[in-house]
Amino acid sequence: MAEEKKVLHTMDFFDPDFIAEIKETLLQEEQKMRKELSSFAHRNPKTSVEEYNADFPDYGDEDDDNAREVADFTVNKTLEVTLEKNLRDVQEALKRIENNTYGICKYTGEPIEKKRLLARPTSSSSVTAKKVLTNEA
Repeated sequence: MAEEKKVLHTMDFFDPDFIAEIKETLLQEEQKMRKELSSFAHRNPKTSVEEYNADFPDYGDEDDDNAREVADFTVNKTLEVTLEKNLRDVQEALKRIENNTYGICKYTGEPIEKKRLLARPTSSSSVTAKKVLTNEA
């Protein structure tokens, strides 16, 4: 007979105070990223997910102005993509907290080390699983 594997939950390994601390950190990070995104981009109302589009700056009609506009837009677009990815990671971590699966490795089903979660609260995999995935093991 096959042995049934126990599904692990957040509160099996982490105390409520630790989870509350992580949640507060994630909520602050989410707010900070939204604020930064809104400083140079606008939210796309046509998508159901939180997606932003970098605004194209308008500094004037001179050649130097146009070159600076393109350069700044390129930087802002790169920053937008990075911040959107980080924002999604934060939102996914908050969902895992709500679903009682935060701190459980999505690859192994084992608990993620507490020090890893403190260093990177959006982690969804253990160090061991990450090393295997990146061929560092």
